Amino acid sequence: MSVERTLAIIKPDAVTAGAAGKILSRIEQAGFKVVALKMIQMSFDDAAGFYAVHRERPFFKSLCTFMTQGPCIPMVLEADDAIQRWRDLMGATDPVKAAAGTIRKDFATSIEANAVHGSDAAATAAFEIGYFFSSLELCGR
Repeated sequence: MSVERTLAIIKPDAVTAGAAGKILSRIEQAGFKVVALKMIQMSFDDAAGFYAVHRERPFFKSLCTFMTQGPCIPMVLEADDAIQRWRDLMGATDPVKAAAGTIRKDFATSIEANAVHGSDAAATAAFEIGYFFSSLELCGR
């Protein structure tokens, strides 16, 4: 295994529901090191830039609107095999299909309001981390 970094976001639905602390606790209990974290309020343009890969998808506008409805918490996680481990901890996008004990099973309410985001590959993680964090904001560089 190799140490990787991945982007994670606690989405506005989970922040509004007061679940951020519980989700952060699970992240730490799972052995991830949080190397950067902040709370932000994205504009529609911010969300559109971040989700540009989905621009042609039918859900693009509603996803951007959802991500701007309240504050969210982007963070950079570091661990051996961080990308896959974080995706496993998140669970399936649809909380109905998510495995018991995953974050989405326990905190998400729908496919769109699914509590958390995670990078799906190393190249995606590199883009996503750089979207929210400068190199000066990353601890343990």
